[in-house]
Amino acid sequence: MSRCSSSDRRGRRPPGPGAGGPKDEDRQEGGRQLSTDPTPRPPQDPAAAETPEATPLLAPRDGLPPVIETSTQLVGYAEALHAGTGPVAVDAERASGYRYGQRAYLVQLRRAGSGTGLLDPIPLPDLSVLQAAIADAEWVLHAANQDLPCLAEIGLTPARIFDTELAARLAGLPRVGLGAVVESLLGFSLQKGHSAADWSTRPLPEEWLVYAALDVEVLVDLRDALAAILEEQGKTEWARQEFEATLAAGPPAPRQDPWRRTSGVHGLRSRRQLGMLRAIWEARDELARKRDVAPGRVLPDSAMVAAVQADPKNEGALLELPVFRGRANRRLVAHWYNALARGKALPEDELPLHSRPGDGPPPVNRWADRDPAAATRLQVVRAGLAELSEKHSVPVENILSPDLVRRIMWSPPEPREPAAVAEALRAGGARGWQVELTRDLLADAVTRA
Repeated sequence: MSRCSSSDRRGRRPPGPGAGGPKDEDRQEGGRQLSTDPTPRPPQDPAAAETPEATPLLAPRDGLPPVIETSTQLVGYAEALHAGTGPVAVDAERASGYRYGQRAYLVQLRRAGSGTGLLDPIPLPDLSVLQAAIADAEWVLHAANQDLPCLAEIGLTPARIFDTELAARLAGLPRVGLGAVVESLLGFSLQKGHSAADWSTRPLPEEWLVYAALDVEVLVDLRDALAAILEEQGKTEWARQEFEATLAAGPPAPRQDPWRRTSGVHGLRSRRQLGMLRAIWEARDELARKRDVAPGRVLPDSAMVAAVQADPKNEGALLELPVFRGRANRRLVAHWYNALARGKALPEDELPLHSRPGDGPPPVNRWADRDPAAATRLQVVRAGLAELSEKHSVPVENILSPDLVRRIMWSPPEPREPAAVAEALRAGGARGWQVELTRDLLADAVTRA
């Protein structure tokens, strides 16, 4: 659950012994008695007259371990992990917004009997020795799809996972950030403050390391609490299928035309302007990659769009624009101006289209005009999915992918019957539980409309 991508994952200090102990135990912490009773508590009712105050988690229960940054330390911790028992809590910290790409700059693990390990993947870019130690164990992560790609880059790939964020969605919790779920189910509050930090900083400040260590300290207890809720709701199999699908998905495919995601691109009206934007975006990306700096720190999106709209006639005119007046971009003015000129000089048939052709249906707001029957089908199925969402306390988007719903409603399978709809759902990536839950609803929609 990497901080760079999600800031709602905080809070600190995990519960003490494993769930189900015979009595409560208190731990002296910073002059205060902090209860370490791990028994999950039910989510708090916001309408309740009194809500118990969450206990702040301030420091790792075993103390802050040293950062592992040598091969000798790594092998020693791998042996400790192998000797441990039960699931392994795993987390990774990146430097989104600071560095180019999504590599891990700190990896945290914790297992019963092994303690917490804080590993620096800069001097240790290959952590596969850990993979051998925990290959058969269940890995517990929060928002696993965010961290799995950067973990795979350093040799860590789980065979089984439990995703506490995804489990919280299936369980119907109203907020699924790590901090919110920990407070709701375990009664502890995690401190916020370093989610957007530059984790490529060396040496890492001690308070950042405390923050990172506490995340993995709560994960296994949180996993147990969520597993109990899912079992009670009859959703254990749903979760198992979702976790398997997360693992099977692999890293995301490279985006097509990533320059189209530039903030403010919709303010550009002509294909010529789009060509200029693409050219300066590519020039920025190349420079950011070479410098290992987040592209937005090289040149903001707003500055690129403003330069395209201004259409400067020479380098001097470009320097008159805000941002380009700064010392760093004054030195790069030829780089930026030449990129704009390349885009402006493109032949007409090489200019980008206003929108990228896709294989999916048109925007929903055009359905009523282009295919009224399809618009009716979509309206019917959306209402039915909303009812299923309320009935099972699962977000609509987790009941069934909205994109898959639109595709099937726009181009229904033939024959229009449950078996054909089920096959279309499976072909589109729906899990077994989703097919069983939604097949008849979609079949009814494509038949009636």
